[in-house]
Amino acid sequence: MKSLVLAEKPSVAREIARVLKCNIKNKGFIEGPQYVVTWALGHLVTLAEPEDYDQKYKEWRMEDLPMLPEQLKLKVIRQTSQQYQTVSKLMKRNDIKELIIATDAGREGELVARWIMKLSNWKRPFKRLWISSQTDAAILEGFARLKPGPEYNDLYDAAVCRAEADWLIGLNVTRALTCKYNAQLNSGRVQTPTLAMIVQREDEIRKFVPVDYWTIRADFGDFFADWRGKDGSRIYDYQQVEALLGKLEKQSARIMQVKRESKSEPAPLAYDLTELQRDANRKLSFSAQKTSSTLQNLYERHKLVTYPRTDSRYLSADIVPTLPSRLKGLAAGPYAETAKKLLAQPYKPTKRLVDDSKVTDHHAIIPTEQPLKLGDLTHDEKSLYDLIVRRFLAILSPPYRYDQLTVIAGINGEMFYATGKVMKNQGWRSITSHQTESEESREDALPEQTLGKLEQGEERTIKSLKPQKGKTKPPARYTEATLLTAMENPGKFIEDEELRETMKGSGLGTPATRAEIIEKLLHTSYIERSGKELVPTSKGRQLISLVAPELRSPELTAQWEQALTDIAKGNGSKTEFIKGIRTKASELVHSVASDSATYHADNMTKTRCPVCKKYMLLVNGKRGKMLVCQDRACGHRQPEKERDTGFTSSKRASQVNQKLIAQYSDQQNIGSNLGDLLKEALNKQNKNH
Repeated sequence: MKSLVLAEKPSVAREIARVLKCNIKNKGFIEGPQYVVTWALGHLVTLAEPEDYDQKYKEWRMEDLPMLPEQLKLKVIRQTSQQYQTVSKLMKRNDIKELIIATDAGREGELVARWIMKLSNWKRPFKRLWISSQTDAAILEGFARLKPGPEYNDLYDAAVCRAEADWLIGLNVTRALTCKYNAQLNSGRVQTPTLAMIVQREDEIRKFVPVDYWTIRADFGDFFADWRGKDGSRIYDYQQVEALLGKLEKQSARIMQVKRESKSEPAPLAYDLTELQRDANRKLSFSAQKTSSTLQNLYERHKLVTYPRTDSRYLSADIVPTLPSRLKGLAAGPYAETAKKLLAQPYKPTKRLVDDSKVTDHHAIIPTEQPLKLGDLTHDEKSLYDLIVRRFLAILSPPYRYDQLTVIAGINGEMFYATGKVMKNQGWRSITSHQTESEESREDALPEQTLGKLEQGEERTIKSLKPQKGKTKPPARYTEATLLTAMENPGKFIEDEELRETMKGSGLGTPATRAEIIEKLLHTSYIERSGKELVPTSKGRQLISLVAPELRSPELTAQWEQALTDIAKGNGSKTEFIKGIRTKASELVHSVASDSATYHADNMTKTRCPVCKKYMLLVNGKRGKMLVCQDRACGHRQPEKERDTGFTSSKRASQVNQKLIAQYSDQQNIGSNLGDLLKEALNKQNKNH
């Protein structure tokens, strides 16, 4: 008897098959003496479409909403049905004793396998392969420690809830908006509140009125200091500036205080997916989606990093013994010297890095033991791998140690402040430059400078006193880095204080889905990129004004994400969650139907539809920009390039017909009168268009 192994992708299946010594290749699977390895192609099974329940849903009509089937059904995805049939047949083989789920070790990976099992009516035992890297050693160790499949039933329940919630909310609200406003509008439980945050920020920027302010800087020759009053260092009335300068002019300064503090700054925590996406956006200008796909290659193809879609920034205790072998694996090129230094000294893990209580399904993203071959990587892969390796080397390095100096100088009763650092040990900062978002945004922070030996009570001559003018700045537009932060921590957008506290630790979407949400907002033309900034379009701004307030708030969605996490941990009820979602879907549809708002398409072109003569809309299609009739009942579509060349679809068809008839006339010796009549008819058709 053999074990059937189900991987998520063909590339992963091939690696598992090689490690398990399966050498007989077949169409859709690889077989060996003990194992048969097959694969999905992502999802092979999905939730049925509305029209699969009732043919009336083929037409989108407000009176048919909400769509709330008693039980959501599954169906095979048509494009990958052949591979599904292969897997299903293998599941029915008499010599298969058990199934080993080897899909991605996470919520969606569990769903991929379980839906195939459910539709194929799998009844035999099944186990779970749960690994954090794709190296040969990790695969062998994982197969030696297979876990009973039912242990992951709660994770599967959470995955089903997520999928059904997206179907019930997304499809119902999207159809309601589209029918109500006769426009292609779509909404989702994560997508819409994310868009709302971008729109809200844009509103704040548009309403912002800049205000002039001044600061006063005293130059002492070998250092400078900035004035600070009771309310900070900014002065908004220039008369106050003039009064201060008059008070300080021709005065000497006295050093009131010299404060020296020894400080130790530990390395930042290891990467989870969201933090890596943020850093890659700031430092490499990668989109979140580009980071995800590049990271997947490093994990799956090159086997150089651990499981990508993790939400933990800590390591588990069982990883500590593997740290030396990981350092040896990456000890090449620019990392060789640092890796050798770290290998030469004993490592004592601290709770800051190693904490089993803060590791859920997977630990932080770190390098594997796989020997590094930089020549095998693309430029993007090298750049992203460099971030991961330098962060890994940093967390194993000593802290950054320095003395923080703060000097306060008094001039005729007014206080001036200066700060400086004296570096004692660069520690981890010698490996990677690190600046947090809070450091980047601290406009009023005193600039660092080198401070010489200064003594308290010392009299100093003032070289110059100068006012420095500035303007208040509006809040910055979101970049992908800062939007990921807002999605991860939406608490500040939640007004209810008690709810805000309970929301800590949950956010909009998951680390694995946030990049997809941003890309979807871009693809549907709700937002657009302007350099690194994300800017809402007119369509996006209008959508937020049309959807129900609760759907654009992160409160509802974040509550659902927290509920899904609870279900995955066995602390929540699948039945109660779906019951609440169904009720909410109905409420949201009725709120759209009763709304009196209007929608104006901002993507209207001057090209008329060749069928109904109404103006067409320019939209982003899967194969580029498309012209779509604004009337959904008409439904005519054509590539934008047909507009550029001056031809409509019907004109092009007429020309093709003309050529074919001419060729046919020549070949078949059709009478000239008939040929002339056909040509005349076609010429009239062209004139009409």
